[in-house]
Amino acid sequence: MQLLHSLIARGILPDADRLRAADAIAAAPDRSPHVTLVEKGFVKEEAILPVLAEEFGMEWVDLTQVKVDPDALTGSPLKLLNRKNIMPISRHNGTIVVATGDPYDANSLDELTTLTGLQVHPVLGSSKEISRLIKVHFGVGGDTVSTLVEERKDDIEFLEDFEADDSELAKQAQDASVVKLVNEFLVEASNERASDIHIEHEEEGLRVRYRIDGLLQEQKLPPQINRFAAAIVSRLKIMARLNIAEKRLPQDGRIKMRVSGREVDVRVSIIPMIHGEGMVMRLLDKSRMVFSLKSIGFLPDIDKRFRQLLDLPHGIVIVTGPTGSGKSTTLYSALNEVKNETLKIITVEDPVEYQQPGICQIQTHTKIGLTFAAALRSILRHDPDVILIGEMRDLETAEAAIQSSLTGHLVFSTLHTNDAPSAFTRMIDMGVEPFLVSSTVEGIMAQRLVRMICPDCKTEYDPNQDELPIDFLKKHGVDGRSPRLHKGEGCRACRQSGYRGRTGIHELLVTGDDIKDLIVQRTNANVLRGVGLKNGMRTLRDDGWLKVLNGTTTVDEVARTTAGDIT
Repeated sequence: MQLLHSLIARGILPDADRLRAADAIAAAPDRSPHVTLVEKGFVKEEAILPVLAEEFGMEWVDLTQVKVDPDALTGSPLKLLNRKNIMPISRHNGTIVVATGDPYDANSLDELTTLTGLQVHPVLGSSKEISRLIKVHFGVGGDTVSTLVEERKDDIEFLEDFEADDSELAKQAQDASVVKLVNEFLVEASNERASDIHIEHEEEGLRVRYRIDGLLQEQKLPPQINRFAAAIVSRLKIMARLNIAEKRLPQDGRIKMRVSGREVDVRVSIIPMIHGEGMVMRLLDKSRMVFSLKSIGFLPDIDKRFRQLLDLPHGIVIVTGPTGSGKSTTLYSALNEVKNETLKIITVEDPVEYQQPGICQIQTHTKIGLTFAAALRSILRHDPDVILIGEMRDLETAEAAIQSSLTGHLVFSTLHTNDAPSAFTRMIDMGVEPFLVSSTVEGIMAQRLVRMICPDCKTEYDPNQDELPIDFLKKHGVDGRSPRLHKGEGCRACRQSGYRGRTGIHELLVTGDDIKDLIVQRTNANVLRGVGLKNGMRTLRDDGWLKVLNGTTTVDEVARTTAGDIT
């Protein structure tokens, strides 16, 4: 119990928790005490590790700041490193420095000494960081590729059964090592908050990338994995209930799974490419999605004006932006805002990504004629009050949306345009009469997603004036000088990127009388933009600058996301 005394003396563990902590340790005699305390939530790992290091006379190392010596990895027994979660970090004169997260486990260090013939000098580090370093330097699934390690309970559970035939391809895909390897990809991506997994065949071999906070990050893989490339794709095809023998045509499927207790929906898309099949899997983590206007990132003035649009009895509200800009999230949040027992809400989507209670959702099916327009014609007989159309793709859909608005419905939809004013001209280009556009469209919301500064490593700094965009200095500089800004230094929580999570930047154009007159005259988007700015519209870039000033994001993020959007 010396550990508990030390933790209490340092104020890390409240004295009131002493008995409960002692009972928890006693109930798990096969586990190291500090592991039990961390898992049960009594203390945090980063707080207990320095205490442990002092108790054992070891050096505590912040592994996020450590650069691993490549010589230390030469001849390292990968199976042991994965099984015992230890990581060599440097080597000098026959001594290898090894990071361990469990000072009670001396056997693993003795085993490493036996296998390498080197003297082992242990240092204490975070178990999570050790696992991360193993993946970074040996690759995701490296232990599976080299050899099957001792069986351990997977953190993944599939919610639907899938069957395979007796073909040779199917047998390879069902091999235990391939199954385990694919599971590791899915678990790793989900735990890293990835929105997509990209698996690509290239001339040199297999390439795997995760899209995290909007940017693709390549995952290091062991070279042996190329032998499993075909089997990996076949395994994923089986899981998504696709034809594993078909390699010439695109295919789409779906996997339902539960990772660490969280339900995750995976949309699988496969396209034949030169060196093999390219696969993209979109991960929809239902537990992490919060559909609320409070979580969208609206600044107060835009929040107020957008909520006024939601109170309208009829009309069309459009959210516009490129793929992956958060349009669906904004629309779902808007629906949840207006949802109550007195309203009937019907959506037509392709596909239905998130099932929402209290909302009637329709999945389009083009092959049998259930298009957006066809569904809209039918749902009007179901007496809806609010309608969501996933996307205005063509004239037929746009006209159906306008007809719905004219008959007293509030209609939400999306368009793919670069800014808010362009949505009007886009609808007219589709063939919609300008007077219909002006009389039905009440507001356009353009948006982008920018990465937020990691709250754990956020710091204030004085920016270099030469590196700041001219329009930022003109609008927010004082005597040519920029105010103090914020950035992320990089830490374990954000994978050293300085960013964690994303928020929106927005451009809201409300259709006033002057805008309506210009739309009828087929005025171009630049003129509409000018009038909108006079009426109080803020551009995407300007909204981004305000989020830079309040410490939400950085100048680099706004400049990257709104390039060419300077006014």
